[in-house]
Amino acid sequence: METRTGVCNLCEATCGLLLTIEPTPDGERVSGVRGNPDDPLSRGHICPKGVAIGDVHADPDRLRRPVRRVGDTWIELGWDEALALVADRLAATVDEHGEDALAIYLGNPNVHSLGSMTHGVALAQSFRTRNKFSATSVDQLPHQLVGYLLYGHQLLLPVPDIDRTSYFLVLGANPMASNGSLMTVPDFPGRLRELRARGGRMVVLDPRRTETAKVADEHHFVRPGTDAWVLLALLHVLFAEGLTDLPPYADGLDAVERLVADFTPELAEQASGVPAAEIRRIARDLAAADGAAAYGRIGVSTQEFGTVCQWAVQMLNLVTGNLDRVGGVLLTEPAIDAIGRGLIGRGHLDRYRSRVRGAPEFGGELPVSVLREEIETPGEGQVRALLTVAGNPVLSTPDGAALDRAIQGLDFYVAVDIYLNETTRHADVILPPTTLLERDHYDLVFHLLAVRNTARFTPAVLAKGRDQRHDWEIFRDLYLRVTRRRRRKPPLKRRIAAEARMRMSPTFLIGMLLRTGRSRTTLTELRRHPEGVDLGPLNAGQLPGRLRTGNGRIDALPEIVAADVVRLREHALPRDGELLLIGRRHQRDCNSWMHNTDRLTRGKARHQLLMHPADLAARGLSDGAMVTVRSRVGEVSVEVSATEDVMPGVVSLPHGYGHGRAGARLGVAAGVAGVSINDLTDPERLDVSGNAALSGVPVTVA
Repeated sequence: METRTGVCNLCEATCGLLLTIEPTPDGERVSGVRGNPDDPLSRGHICPKGVAIGDVHADPDRLRRPVRRVGDTWIELGWDEALALVADRLAATVDEHGEDALAIYLGNPNVHSLGSMTHGVALAQSFRTRNKFSATSVDQLPHQLVGYLLYGHQLLLPVPDIDRTSYFLVLGANPMASNGSLMTVPDFPGRLRELRARGGRMVVLDPRRTETAKVADEHHFVRPGTDAWVLLALLHVLFAEGLTDLPPYADGLDAVERLVADFTPELAEQASGVPAAEIRRIARDLAAADGAAAYGRIGVSTQEFGTVCQWAVQMLNLVTGNLDRVGGVLLTEPAIDAIGRGLIGRGHLDRYRSRVRGAPEFGGELPVSVLREEIETPGEGQVRALLTVAGNPVLSTPDGAALDRAIQGLDFYVAVDIYLNETTRHADVILPPTTLLERDHYDLVFHLLAVRNTARFTPAVLAKGRDQRHDWEIFRDLYLRVTRRRRRKPPLKRRIAAEARMRMSPTFLIGMLLRTGRSRTTLTELRRHPEGVDLGPLNAGQLPGRLRTGNGRIDALPEIVAADVVRLREHALPRDGELLLIGRRHQRDCNSWMHNTDRLTRGKARHQLLMHPADLAARGLSDGAMVTVRSRVGEVSVEVSATEDVMPGVVSLPHGYGHGRAGARLGVAAGVAGVSINDLTDPERLDVSGNAALSGVPVTVA
C-alpha cells in the first residue's frame, strides 16, 4: 500500500486528501481516504463525499470508452471514429443551419476541472452560437451580475472573513451541508467553533431549520421569496438610525437611502413573517459588531428577486463599513489572479436576447430556462444539435420533464460525460473523460473565493488507462477536427494561435501562469508541497484599487436594481394558506451525480417532502403518506414527512433526485427513492438576471 496526496474537487471546499492506494491485478484502487491535516486551507477536514471519491473511479457503470446509440442499444467506438463522427455532425449542423443551430450546456463539474477551465471553455467559445447555457443560471447568476455591476467583474466577489469576523449573518445558505458556496470554506464546523470561542455569533434567516440554522446562535424563519423585503428593511434601519459608515469611493448612496425609505421593518414582517423588532435588532447588531459579514447564497439567488437580494447583501456590508475590512468581507489574492490576468471575462449584459422569449444574455450565456423552447420552436436559429459537458439538465433545470421530451427531437446530441444519466441517455454519442483522480488539478476559480489565500497543485493520483482521454484532450481534438471540417474557418492567424494553445496541456499552462505576474509561488514549489502553500490571511486595503469599473468607483445603485425594486413594490405578497416549495441539499449529495455510490446512499432515506404538521392536518394528511405535489408545470408523487424544521406554508424537496428512468445506466442510483424537484419548478419564473426562480414555487399537496 502507498499513501498519496490528493484533492477532493467534488465541491467548492476543495479539501486536501491523503489516499491509500493498493495494487490490483488490473491497476490500482483507492482503499482509504482521510483528510490531510497539513493542508493550510482545509486543515484535515473531510466530508462523506470526499471519502467516496474513489468510488467514482471504481464505478462499474462509469463509461471508459466512447459509445454510440443505435436504436435502444449502445456500441463502443474507437476514439478516432467517435471524434470524426462528432466533428462531422457538428460541423454539418452549423454549416447547413447556421451557428445558432448548436446549443452548448456546461454542467457544474466543469468549474471543478482544470482541463475544462483551460480547454473546455475555449472549445465552447470557438462556436459562435448564441445558444450557450450553463448551471450558472440555476445557481448563482444574480451573484455574478451584482459583482459585475458593483465591482466591474462577475467574479470580483468579496468573501466573508470568517476566520476573524465577530458577527456572521447568513441568508439562504447552508454551509454546514454545502461546505460553502461562492465562499470556499472547508471545515466550516471547525471555523464556527473558533468564531464562538472568540465571542462571535452567527445569525441565520431561512425558511427551513437547516443544518446550519440548528447550530446558529439565532435562526429566524423567513417566507420563501421574500428575503428582498427583509434585506431592504435592514438597510432602511441602518440609514434611518444613522448607523452607516460609508466608503468614499462609492457613488449613489443617497439614492440608496431614498430607495429603501419606505421598506420598513413592519412591511417586511407582513411579507416575510420575520418580526419587525427582530429586523431592527439584527441591523443594529450588524452595525455595532467589530467586524461583521453578511452572506447570502443559493436560497436568495434562486428567487424572483435574486438580484435585488444579492445587491442588498453587498450593500449591507458596504454601508456598515465592513467591505474591505478585517472581519468583514475581503477580496482574495490568489497565486494566479484569473481576473487580473483576463482568464475569466468581466461579463456583459443584454448584448443579445434569446430567439423565442427575448431573455437577455449575461457573460455570453442565455438562461437555461429557455433551452427547451429554443429546441422546440421552428424557424431560423432553431436548436438542432446539442453538446453537453458534465451536465444533467433533465434533473437540474426547470421543468426537466419537458426538456427531457424536447431533447429527443434533436437531430444530433453529443455528451462529454462519464455516465449514461437521465439526460445523456438521449445522446447519439458519449465521449467519456478520465475521472477526478486521474488528472492533474489546480483551482483557477476557488482560490478566488477562498477564506484564506493558499495555492495547491495536485498531480494525478492514479494513472489513466491506455484507451482513455483526459477532458482537455477531448476538447482539443474536437476543436481541431471541427475547425478543419467547417466551410467557414476563423482567420488564419487566430486559428494558428488557438491551435497552438489547445495543444498545450493544462499543467503546462498553469506552470506558465505561475512563472509570470505576481504569483508568489511556482509550479516547482507546489510540486514539492502537494498539500498546498499558505499565502496568508485575506488582506484589507484593496479597494478601490482592485475595482474593475470604468471610473474606479462603485456605482451603489445600478439602474437594473432600481428598476427591479419598482417591480418588487408592485409584487403581490404570498396568499394565506398558499404552499411554497423550496429545495434542500444534503452533505452526502452532490447535485444529481453522486447517487451511484452505495457509500453515500445507504442508511436513512432523505428524499421525502418535508411539511409542517399543521399544514398536514389542514389537508387531512398523515406523516409518511404518499402525496401528489402539483405546480403549474407538473406533478410528482412522493412520501411526506412531518417536521417543524420547515415553517408553516413551506414544503421542501431535495434537488438531484429522480433517477431510475428507462435508458439510464446508474445501477445504484436507480434504486434510490425520490423524485425530481425540477419536474415542478417553472421555467417562466425568472429573476431579472435570467436566473431560474426555483425557490418559492406555488404548489398544492394532496
